[in-house]
Amino acid sequence: MTGLVATLLTCLATAGLIMILRPVAVSIGLVDVPDVRKTHQGPIPLVGGLAIFAAVAAACFLPRLTGLSVAGPGVASFLGASLLLTGVGLVDDLVEVSPTARFLAEAGAALAMIFGAGVVLDDLGTMSWSGELLELGLLAVPFTIFATVGVINALNMCDGLDGLSGSMALVSFAGFALAVALWGQGTDGSLLTVLGGGVLGFLLFNLRLPGRSRASIFLGDAGSMFLGLALTWFAISLSQGPDRVIKPAAALWFIMVPIIDAVAMMLRRIVRGRSPFSADREHLHHVFLLAGFSVNQTVAIMALLAAGGVAVGLASTHWACPDFWVAVAFLVVGLTYFWMIMHAWRVMRFFHRSICRRRGSRPDRRVLADRRQQRDPHYSGPERRSGFDRRSGIPRRRVDVTRSQLPVGPAVADPALPGGTGTAPVMIPGRAGRESP
Repeated sequence: MTGLVATLLTCLATAGLIMILRPVAVSIGLVDVPDVRKTHQGPIPLVGGLAIFAAVAAACFLPRLTGLSVAGPGVASFLGASLLLTGVGLVDDLVEVSPTARFLAEAGAALAMIFGAGVVLDDLGTMSWSGELLELGLLAVPFTIFATVGVINALNMCDGLDGLSGSMALVSFAGFALAVALWGQGTDGSLLTVLGGGVLGFLLFNLRLPGRSRASIFLGDAGSMFLGLALTWFAISLSQGPDRVIKPAAALWFIMVPIIDAVAMMLRRIVRGRSPFSADREHLHHVFLLAGFSVNQTVAIMALLAAGGVAVGLASTHWACPDFWVAVAFLVVGLTYFWMIMHAWRVMRFFHRSICRRRGSRPDRRVLADRRQQRDPHYSGPERRSGFDRRSGIPRRRVDVTRSQLPVGPAVADPALPGGTGTAPVMIPGRAGRESP
């Protein structure tokens, strides 16, 4: 009963804080402004993560109602590490901090988790052929830092649609809470219930619900970093020590979608000669949108995929599957996903859908509108081939060029220019030496 009360109270607290912080965020400029890669309309306040963290922190001081105490084992360290990331994320949302500063903050939070609460990856489970634990030894601390930074940034990369990151995190928290309820044997899951309530309160404003076509609040970097740390915290703490709840390899399945999507995207960019950290619109959720699925349908599909990963993690723990084969299965799924994302057009054709961006003059079958006119409600923002030279990435500009400036070529009659004099509008892509009549 305490867990249900904690979830409800944190949900209400998060919703109340969002309503209070929203006008403040607008007044100080803590908003997300649309650009080429973003599909929302108008500035959206970035206070979702701050509200979740504040509600979770407040729950720690109400132990009788939530079952969670700031004096509990590891709770103070969790709040300290979360405060660091939330603060840096807020600054990043306001003025955009450097990648180095973000990395240092994430590494600092990982160190607080390791030395403050003893949450560290000491072993990878029974990965050896002999069935013994594969202990990391001196590599435990750097490997834990690497895993923490990776998961934090993986969740941040998934934050591309209304309700997507929150739904991913909520499914993972629910999976961890179920594992604790089944095999915890005294493990305190109060923090999980409180986090779940906070995410639920945020999703009330972030999902596209009936009567609201767009999200009114975004998670922001503060929220994605905070939730990424929370996911890493439980994935490690529940899979280590003599009283471990789940196997280390099974923990990967609880956060399957963010990890596989982030790694596949980075490999895809490397294969195509780009920086692995360059931003684009080619994640799995973008593929679903191009294939004609709505935003809510895309979020639902990816939430089901995440729930499937959680189910595999729970099943492998229940039947005590060897860690080696659980990890191999995860690797196979990851490689399959990478192949599918590299051949997304072929995969979607198999499902009788198309993600082809070039259809000549034919209208887009999804919305019966020419996508070059930017009328697609699920893919707003400039089309990459409209108004841009794809080979140079520089916007085209219309200038007037006299005939003496045009290259010598076959004469073409122009009724607008009697006698072959005057000027004609010519589209010039921004790169010198390239002209488009």
